[in-house]
Amino acid sequence: MHPELMRELANQRGREMRAHAREARLARSIRKERHARRDSAETVGMLIMPRIPDYVDGTFRDTERAA
Repeated sequence: MHPELMRELANQRGREMRAHAREARLARSIRKERHARRDSAETVGMLIMPRIPDYVDGTFRDTERAA
């Protein structure tokens, strides 16, 4: 086979492999992003906020009613 033809075939194969790797990397990043969104959506419902006192001294309004 002629050296120029062999070199061109090798270059073509390299371009194809790089394109395939780029597509695979893009697909992985999309899957990773989807998993992150799904996981964050599941944890949003589990968020527990601390109670904020109603008064400056740190007491709550409902404790006065109970007393």
